[in-house]
Amino acid sequence: MADPYDLVIIGAGPGGYVGAVRAAQLGLRTAIIERDKVGGTCLHIGCIPTKVLLHTAEVLEHLRGARDLGISFGELTLDLGTVQARKARVVDKLHKGTQFLMRKNKIDVFNGEARFLSDREVGVALSDGSETTVGGKHFLIATGSAPRSVPGITIDHDRILDSTDALALTAVPGRIGILGAGAVGVEFTSLFRAFGAEVTLIELLPTIVPLEDEEIGKQLQRSFERRGIKVHPGTTAESVSRSGDELTVTLRKGEETSTITVDYFLVAVGRAPVLKELAPEEAGVTLERGAVVVTEELRTMTQHIFAIGDVLGRPFRLAHVASDEAIVAVETIAGSEHAPIDYQAIPRPTFCIPQVATMGLSERQALEAGREVKVGRFPFQANSKASITGEMEGLVKVVADAKVGEILGIHMLGAGVTELLAEGVAVRYLEGTLTELGGAVHSHPTLSEALKEASLDALGRAIHI
Repeated sequence: MADPYDLVIIGAGPGGYVGAVRAAQLGLRTAIIERDKVGGTCLHIGCIPTKVLLHTAEVLEHLRGARDLGISFGELTLDLGTVQARKARVVDKLHKGTQFLMRKNKIDVFNGEARFLSDREVGVALSDGSETTVGGKHFLIATGSAPRSVPGITIDHDRILDSTDALALTAVPGRIGILGAGAVGVEFTSLFRAFGAEVTLIELLPTIVPLEDEEIGKQLQRSFERRGIKVHPGTTAESVSRSGDELTVTLRKGEETSTITVDYFLVAVGRAPVLKELAPEEAGVTLERGAVVVTEELRTMTQHIFAIGDVLGRPFRLAHVASDEAIVAVETIAGSEHAPIDYQAIPRPTFCIPQVATMGLSERQALEAGREVKVGRFPFQANSKASITGEMEGLVKVVADAKVGEILGIHMLGAGVTELLAEGVAVRYLEGTLTELGGAVHSHPTLSEALKEASLDALGRAIHI
């Protein structure tokens, strides 16, 4: 074995490769081990390809309303093959960019499956069939997560799908059932409905997007139902049986059962950490419920081994969280000063139609935490830019501390709100309050004015409602 690296990163997703670049910037001799491609799940079979399809879905929705804008054209059709080809081009372009970053920063990339041999060495089964051993003074576990299923339903990757399978479909399903109304479930619900499929969405909890503010979930459900999507909250799927190319799904809501018939069934109930092949126990890394246990510094129970991202098993599995955690871990290793991550200021975008964008505590969570709160709302119906674009669905909701005006949470539903969220994150990060968010001058006419007005509403000073 060659001299040990200063840092060995296992997993080259948005956590791993960002951490590798930062480590190189700080002068650490760095290696990264990836069993598939640099960029990981997010770039190749997750965030990026999904959003390419969703962009097409949004354009389709715009074009269907073009007549109201004074635009007429012939029959509107979708060529899914062309959409898939564009998706591949976008992914390939970004993949080449990540490969360039590895070369530019002189990061050694090992393509293969890593397995801890001790707390200082990993064995790597390389993609060419050979094996090697890589030693490190420090390690960063960034192996991410993979789709999981539920008892009684087996994903066959043919008609019963996970998210990776759904991305690869070459024809739009006539009828599709989707189990799970978290971010993955509602995004696929939106794109398949826009593409012309009949969609049934099933969620065990009382509201869809159940990790978000209840008000947002209820409004999103109404929006889905107006678009012809069948939504079953408080319901689970007990079994799926196949007859030819048809699936019969048995649903249970309380004591009642019912069935639906679909052509495909997508299981989108969440993801589980990818750790089994890594053998973290060989390095003294402690697991709890299948996830890595870390300190606030992102150290595992073995001091020189860190872990970030989805392997930590936290509720919000987000690429940008993994990236920032990787930077914090690497800067800790290098002895560089850094600010801690404020998890209450983490943006949570969901690219369904209409979009959901949230940060911080929901109204219920703030109250349950014992906070006295003020809540401000502003509907896009009253926003000039929304009227101009014709996309007036949704609202901005701000939850704040009633005494000092601290921003506790921002919750938005509407077209383009994922781009608005950064302002709220910045205000929270800079310890701004309702007074700053409501007092800052916002351009007119823009959607961002809704953030200002919602803050003013919490202060009892909204102008346009």
